[in-house]
Amino acid sequence: MDGKKLSVGQKLGFGIFDLGGNLFFTLMGFWCLKYLTDVAGLAAALAGTAVMVSKAWDAVTDPLMGYISDRTLSPLGRRRPYILAGALPMMLCLWLFFTAPGIQNQIVLALWAGGTLMLVNTAATVINIPYSSLTPELTDDYHERTSLNGYRFGCAVFGTILGAAAVLPLAGAFSGGSGGEKAGWSMMGLILGAVIMVVSLLTFLGTRERPHTRADLPTRGFFATYRVVFTNRPYVILFVTYALHLMAITFLQTILSYYTGYLYPERFVLLLRDFPLIGNPAATVPALRETLTTLSMMMLLLTAMVFIPVSVGVSRLIGKKRTYQICFVVIGAACALVAGAGHLLPPGRFLALMVFAGLGVGFSYVAPFAMVPDAVEYDAVLTGERKEGAYYGMWTFISKTGSALAVFLSGQILDWGGYRANAVQGEGAKLAIRLLIGPIPALIFLGALILVQFYPLDEKTYRALTTGKPD
Repeated sequence: MDGKKLSVGQKLGFGIFDLGGNLFFTLMGFWCLKYLTDVAGLAAALAGTAVMVSKAWDAVTDPLMGYISDRTLSPLGRRRPYILAGALPMMLCLWLFFTAPGIQNQIVLALWAGGTLMLVNTAATVINIPYSSLTPELTDDYHERTSLNGYRFGCAVFGTILGAAAVLPLAGAFSGGSGGEKAGWSMMGLILGAVIMVVSLLTFLGTRERPHTRADLPTRGFFATYRVVFTNRPYVILFVTYALHLMAITFLQTILSYYTGYLYPERFVLLLRDFPLIGNPAATVPALRETLTTLSMMMLLLTAMVFIPVSVGVSRLIGKKRTYQICFVVIGAACALVAGAGHLLPPGRFLALMVFAGLGVGFSYVAPFAMVPDAVEYDAVLTGERKEGAYYGMWTFISKTGSALAVFLSGQILDWGGYRANAVQGEGAKLAIRLLIGPIPALIFLGALILVQFYPLDEKTYRALTTGKPD
C-alpha cells in the first residue's frame, strides 16, 4: 500500500458496493418498523423489541467476522471471498424477511420477526465488514481516502434513494393479485435483494487486494485484539460519535413516514392534488400521503447526493472533523423545525425543509468513513499490526446498534403514545411522533457535535504520525 492516486475505475469498482449497502441500511431504517407494524401486523412495542433483540446477535457476529477476515489467507485475498460467498444469501434472507407470514399470535409473530432479522443481519455482516475493511488497504494518502469515500458515497446515495423511494411503488406494483399488500412487499424484498447481490458481485470482480503472507496476519487472540481496539482513543471517540449520529438519523428516517402518514395536516395534503407535474384531482388522501412520503424522501436524498461532492471539497478546506460537525448542526436544526413548524407549512415549504435537511445528510456520508481509516492507521503505527477487520467489525456493530436502539425506542414510544396501525391517531400518538422526529434526534445530534470536538487526528497530526515528521 502506498500513497499513489487511485484511478476512477478503481474507485468506482470499490464504491459500487455501497449502492447495495446503503440500499439495505435505508430500507431497514425507513421501512423496517413500518413494515412490521402496518403490513406484518406486529404491535409497535413488540416490533421494536424484535429489532433490538436481533441486534444482540450482532454483538457476536460482527466482531467475529472482522477477526476472521483479518486472519484469512486465500488466492482471492482476505476480504473478497466473503463478499462473493455472502451475496446470494443476502438476497434470499432479505426476501424471506419481507415475506410476511399469516401468523396471528403476537408472540409467535415477534419470534418470527426476530429470527428472520437475525438471518438478514448475519448475511449483511458477512459482506459488509470485509468490504469496509478494504478501505485502508487501498491507499494511505490522507486526502485520497476522502476522495475514495466520496465515490463510495456517491454510489451510496443512489442506493439510499432506492431504499427510500422505490419501496412503496414496487410494493404497490405487485399488490394487485390474490396475495395483496403482503405479496407486494415480498416482491419488493426480492427485487431490492437482487440489486444488493448484483452490486456485491460487481465489487468482487472490480477490486483486487494486495497479496498477503502469514507474516502479515495479526497474532493476538480474539479478546486481546478487541482490548487494543478500545484503547485507541481517536477511534473510540469517533466510534461513539457515529453511534449517536446513526441513532439520531434513524429516528428521523423511521418516523418520517409516520409523520407524513398520520401527523401532517389533511388540508395541506389535499393541496397535492394540484401540485405541479404529479397532481391528480381524483387522488385519495391515503394515496396523497404516500406521495408526500416519497417526495419528502426524494428531496432529502437527492439534495444529499448533490452535497456529497461539496462535502469532499469542504473537507479539504476546513478538515474532516469540522465537515462532520456541519451535518450535526444542519440536521439537528431541521429536526427541530419539522417538529415545531412542519404542521404549519404547505407542501412546497415542507419539501423545502426536507431540502435543508438533505444538505446536512450530504455532509454526513463521507467524513466519518474518511476519518476511521486514519484512526485505524494510528493503531497500526503504535502496535505494528494491521487489524482493519477488527476495527470495521466493531464499527459495523455499533452502526447497527445505534440504528436498532433508535427503532426499539421508536416502537416503545409509539406504543406509549397509543399508536394504532392504519387508524386515526389520538393526541398521545401524535405527541410521540412529534417527539421522535424532532426534539429527541436534535438532542442526540447535539451530543455528537460536542463529542467529536475531542477527536485529535487532523491532517497535520496524521502526517506526523505516518511519516515521523510534521507536515
